[in-house]
Amino acid sequence: MTDPPYAPPLALSQALLHQVAAICNALGRWSAREEAAPSPRLRRENRIHTIQASLAIERNSLTLEQVSAIVAGKPVIGPTRDIQEVRNAIAAYEALPRWDPANRLHLLEAHGLLMAGLIERVGRFRAGGVGIYRGSELVHMAPPAARVPGLVDDLLAWLAVTDWHPLLTSSVVHYELEFIHPFSDGNGRLGRLWQTLILSRWQPLLAWLPIEEVVRDRQENYYASLGAADQSGDLTPFVSFMLEAIGSALDQAIQQQASSAPPGSEISSEIGSEITGAPAPTPERILELLSAEPRLSARLLAERLGLSSRAVEKQLASLQSAGRLQRVGSTRTGHWQVL
Repeated sequence: MTDPPYAPPLALSQALLHQVAAICNALGRWSAREEAAPSPRLRRENRIHTIQASLAIERNSLTLEQVSAIVAGKPVIGPTRDIQEVRNAIAAYEALPRWDPANRLHLLEAHGLLMAGLIERVGRFRAGGVGIYRGSELVHMAPPAARVPGLVDDLLAWLAVTDWHPLLTSSVVHYELEFIHPFSDGNGRLGRLWQTLILSRWQPLLAWLPIEEVVRDRQENYYASLGAADQSGDLTPFVSFMLEAIGSALDQAIQQQASSAPPGSEISSEIGSEITGAPAPTPERILELLSAEPRLSARLLAERLGLSSRAVEKQLASLQSAGRLQRVGSTRTGHWQVL
C-alpha cells in the first residue's frame, strides 16, 4: 500500500489569512513605488544582503563589505570555504529566473550550484541517515534516505497543482525541505532559496526582497518555530513566523525607499510620514549615540533610531568613508570610535 498524496498539516486560520492580507497590502505599496522609480542599485544591495544573511545563518563569517566585493569581482581575504559559499550563492540567485519550483531536476541543479566545491555529493539526494543537532542535543531526525525521493516528489507534485496562496505554499515548501533534509548538507540555504523562487514566480519583485536578513536577525525564533512545528505536527508556528519575516522585510524595504529617495520627493515625504511620522535621523544622531555607547550594533542602532538595519548600515559606511567613524576590532567583539 502506497502512502497517500501529500497534504500540508496546516489549518488555514483567520490569523494566517490576516497575515497574508497585510503582506499583500504592503507589497502593493512597495511594488507601485518600485515600478514608478526602479533602482538597480537598491536591488543589487538587497541581493548582497540576502546572500550574506542566508550564509551567516550557516555560520559563514564574511561581512557585507566582503560579500559586496566578491559580487563586484574584487579579491577578498577570508576563509576559502566562506568565499566559495558566497560565489556559489551568487550563481544560484542569478539562476532563479530559469527554474520551475515544482521541477525536481531544477531543485537538484540549485543544490549543485549552492554546494559546488563544498561537498562531494552535490545535486544528489543523500545516501544515509542524518540528524540535526543544536549543540549536543538531537532536535530532529530526518526521514530515512530511501524515502527522500518519494517525499520530495510528493511535495513538488502538490506544489504544482495547489491553489493555496504563494505566501503559504512557499512557507510550506521551505519547512518541508528542512524536515525531509534531502541533502547531506545545504538544506537550510536551499529551503530559503526555494521560498524566494516560489514568491518571485508570483511577484517578480520578491526575488529582490532580503527576507533572509530578517530570519538571521531572529534566528533563535526561526529554529524555535521549526521545532514547534516538528513537535506538534502542525506547520502553523513556522508558517506564521515566515509570514512575520516577510512582512518585516517589506516594512524595511519601504523604509529603505524613503531613506534613498531624493529630499523633498513624493516618495520620501509620503513614506516618511506614513511609517515613521518624522524625518530620518541625521548622521550626527548616530555619532552621538556611538559616542555614548561605542559597542552598539547596527541592529540596536536601528531600533533606537526607528530605521531598518540596512539604512543604518548605509549611514555607518558613509560616515566611515568620510573619516568621521572607525571600527576598532571585529564585527562581533569590536567597537566604534568617533573621530
